[in-house]
Amino acid sequence: MKKLVLLFAIILMTGFAFGQTMQKGNLIGSHVMTVTLQPGKTMDQFVKFFKAKYVPAFEKNHPGWKLYLVKSVRGDVKDSFGLLFVIKSQKDRDKYYTADGTDSKLGKSTTEKMKPMEDDLLKLGSYKTTYTDWVIQ
Repeated sequence: MKKLVLLFAIILMTGFAFGQTMQKGNLIGSHVMTVTLQPGKTMDQFVKFFKAKYVPAFEKNHPGWKLYLVKSVRGDVKDSFGLLFVIKSQKDRDKYYTADGTDSKLGKSTTEKMKPMEDDLLKLGSYKTTYTDWVIQ
């Protein structure tokens, strides 16, 4: 629970820092990441690739979505990484994911388009996330 509260605080600060206005109905996905690096690879390599290559590819394949890689700097999960998704609405999220969180038809197509990027990322490491979706009230 503390992880989610921390990520939610970061969500709000992200919106203010980048001059974006959070509006009623916007969806914020907060994900806590667990990264497993490949032997001989560093977290710095993983992060650089994720920010420079993965995020732009993801946003290209999810028009209107914003994806941020975040790192906690203090608190209960200090030095942990997370992902923040900023999406216009639940309806926009639901174009890609079904109610149970699996890929929709469009989501499957997008996953296929992202496969080369995922394969390159796997050369550095893998990650798993736990998530919560929030709607601005």
